[in-house]
Order: sequence, then C-alpha cells, then structure tokens
Amino acid sequence: MELRQLQHFVAVAEENHFTRAAQRVNIVQSALSVSIRALEEELGAQLFIRSTRQVRLTTTGRVFLDKARAALEAVREARDTVAAIKGLDQGTLTIGTVQSLPAFLDLPSLLARFHAQHPGIEVRLCQGSSTHLLEKIRSGRIDLAFLPLCEPPVGIATTMIACESLVVICALDHDLAGGDEVSLSALKGDPFVDFEPDWGTRKLVDRAFLEVGIERRTVFEVSDLETLLELVARGLGIALVPEAIAEARRSTLSINPIAQTELCWELVVAYAAGDGTSDSPPDHAPKAFLKLLADARRSDSSLQYQP
Repeated sequence: MELRQLQHFVAVAEENHFTRAAQRVNIVQSALSVSIRALEEELGAQLFIRSTRQVRLTTTGRVFLDKARAALEAVREARDTVAAIKGLDQGTLTIGTVQSLPAFLDLPSLLARFHAQHPGIEVRLCQGSSTHLLEKIRSGRIDLAFLPLCEPPVGIATTMIACESLVVICALDHDLAGGDEVSLSALKGDPFVDFEPDWGTRKLVDRAFLEVGIERRTVFEVSDLETLLELVARGLGIALVPEAIAEARRSTLSINPIAQTELCWELVVAYAAGDGTSDSPPDHAPKAFLKLLADARRSDSSLQYQP
C-alpha cells in the first residue's frame, strides 16, 4: 500500500466522483481508477459502489476512510516535525562534560546564547568520565561531549578546544615548592593524588610515566577536581594537572614546570562520526551548537575562562 493510494482513496470518498477526484489530485481519471482498484485488490475488499451516476462508499469503505485520514494526518504531522527540527524550532540537544571544563570554556554562557537563538530546543547537560561520555555518544544518548582525549576511538570525531601543558602542583611547604623545573624521574618517591583511571588526566599521566619506565605511587584516587586540589594543598600528595587549572589556585599551591618531556593535555568536543561525507554531526541541533562554538571562539574572548 502506497501513500498516494490513500490520497487517491480519500479524494474519491470526499468528492463522490472520479472525475472531480482526479482533478483534485492532478492525475488522469483512468490512472485514478487503476490506483483504487489496486488498493481494493490489496485489501481484498470493495471500497466503493460504482454506478453510472454516482460513487458511494461501502460499509468497509467508510471504516477504511477514518483510518486513511488518520494515516495521512500522521504523515503530515511527521513531515511538520521534521521541518521544525530542521528549522531548529523544536528538538533536543544533550551535552556531556568532564568536571574540569570551566577552566577552559565558559559553557553556561555558550548555552545561554544557544538558548536565546533557538528557544524551542531543549538543552540537557550531564557530567561523567571520558569513557562514560564516549559510551553515551556511541549509544546516541548524548549528542556532544567536552572531554580530554588524545586519540579519538573509531567512530568518534573531535574538534580541539584547548591544548594545555601539564605542570606539577604541590603544597606550598613541599620540598619541591619554589617553581623550578622538575623531571618525572625526580617524582618517583612522591605520593600522588590523581583521578580514577577513566577520569581527567589519569591516562595521559600513566602513559607518560610508563614511557620513561618509572612506577609512581598513587595514594589517593578521586573523581572530582576540587578534592584533588584540596588534598594536594594539604600536603597529602602531588599531582599533574593542566597549567590553567594550577594557575587558578596559585595562592594555595606551588607550581613546577616539567623538564625534559612535553606533556600536552587536549580538551576536545567529541561527537559520533558521520558517513564520511561531512565533518559535523548529522542532526541539526548539535550542528548548530558546534557552529556557535566555533564562531564564539573566533570572535569572543569572554567565552574563555579567566582565573
């Protein structure tokens, strides 16, 4: 059964005349008659009683008319919905973030701008680890995610937001305090405060120590940035964090550059990769948000966090 057959049937039922119905749907009368006969054959029922002077519905035809009208209305509503989503008049946008995002991008300001431009789009926000957010992108539960990522996995596309050097932070009365460069080998005996394995800079730091053959001692594993910074400030361990985060806490922490190796922490916005014909998400709301993000980062420094 085709949509046009339902349109032809409704036209004949409402006009009670094949010639007028054919004019209404803009086809020749013979083609309309063929379409109706094919519909009746598929249904295995007669829909019209035909005579030389009139066309009227059978009992089956009257029942089928209500269903045909409902089906056509559902199709119209579906088309209207798609048009509204394409026009960004309605829809949803779900974004995920890691907890350290505010040090690099003022997301609330960006979301406020997006809402002002597209008030019909419902925006949702969630936090999680990088692994958790990537799983949500793959499953379609979120559209975009801001997270640290060096090498995007298969099926994930990324755009870089920030690239920060990692620095060593310690308490103000720690032996390392003073701001001198320090090598990774010099940190071998120190206790570390770090994120859980799937959070923040953990993977990057683990890989850096593995590459130089040093086994470090992690005594605190946390899942939020503030707890990590507070534990370090109280002298319970040292940590490696992006420089912007360290600078925001310079009054309570000592900051040491890392010597002999360059550790770069990259923050990206990630989304499901398309079919290869486009470098942006297929849905209109996330595509519009990425465009707003790109425009804002080019033209407005106020979106960058100032510690």
